[in-house]
Amino acid sequence: MSSQNKIKSRLTSFLKKLLSVEELSQCKIDRPNKILIVRQHNQFGDMLATVPLFRAIKENFPDCKITLIASVENYFALKKNILIDELFVFNKKYFFNLFYIYSLYKIIRRNYDLAIVPVTVAISTTSCLLAGFSKAKIKIGPNSLDGRFNEMNYVFNYRFDLNWKKNPDSHVSEFILDIVRPFGITTKNLSSQINYDDRDNLFAKEFLQKNNEDGKIIIGIHAGAGKPQNRWSVFNFIELVKRLEIEFNAEIYFTGSRADKEIIDIIKKEFPVKGYFLNKTVSQLAALISGSNLFISNDTGVMHVAGATATPLISLFGPTNPFNWAPVGSNKMFIRKSELMCDITVDDVINLAKLLLEKKVT
Repeated sequence: MSSQNKIKSRLTSFLKKLLSVEELSQCKIDRPNKILIVRQHNQFGDMLATVPLFRAIKENFPDCKITLIASVENYFALKKNILIDELFVFNKKYFFNLFYIYSLYKIIRRNYDLAIVPVTVAISTTSCLLAGFSKAKIKIGPNSLDGRFNEMNYVFNYRFDLNWKKNPDSHVSEFILDIVRPFGITTKNLSSQINYDDRDNLFAKEFLQKNNEDGKIIIGIHAGAGKPQNRWSVFNFIELVKRLEIEFNAEIYFTGSRADKEIIDIIKKEFPVKGYFLNKTVSQLAALISGSNLFISNDTGVMHVAGATATPLISLFGPTNPFNWAPVGSNKMFIRKSELMCDITVDDVINLAKLLLEKKVT
């Protein structure tokens, strides 16, 4: 055995002795007052998909207080969410900052009644460790995920085998709820939720007034995506905009971030005077979409923001299963023809837009 493997083995053995708790079999918990949820792993979309878990807990225990440990990659999804009572951002870069370490210590060493580590596509060792070091009376987490054993399952009193393959078309929010469903904690409302304040609302209204002086139908478009395979052709979006203007007399605006610069630059050459809502906060973006008549997006983080509003949404999917990830709701629609985004046609989007805008047009 190499020296590196020996160190890892000794560390594993030490942590197991230090953090092991009694495994419980009867799924029963006392009414909790303080709950710690560790979700410092995964991305923005995964965090928004966790909102129904927070909602289920609040519906079952209205007086409880939820503390969430998030990460720099996903905390902004819930920065103003009213379901969260306290939000702590976990950042490994600050581990040499004694004040930060002390703040983290104070958070995890409170007398929580419950600590929960939800999962979607991967088990996080760090999240398990944070839950393990917490002072929670009962700890709930994964024993395995899709057949992959959790080597840190010993930190949990309740250890659940979570397998998306049993119901491969179940929505991600349903799947996340499996971690607490054995305790009778669930909700019928699987929609996400983003809260924004009056300043966000004013910011969005001023943008819309500036870019929609004639009171036309307002349609927002997000043409970017973090994963290249999730991007519909920018030239399809350009053709789509022209069709939307003709068929609905619509005013179009575009959203994006610095990561979408190349795509936005191409669009700006074609439409130099349209509205561009770029590099804004999640709450500002949610306020803007809420003031729109329709939003159209690739399968990406902004799609989940739109899905958290009451505005009709068309999501464009390729390689990802939309039954797992598409926002839910009566006016939330998706298009998927195959694993290739280019198989979606402009006509496909126009026809669905007609359906969603029918009442507004007539």
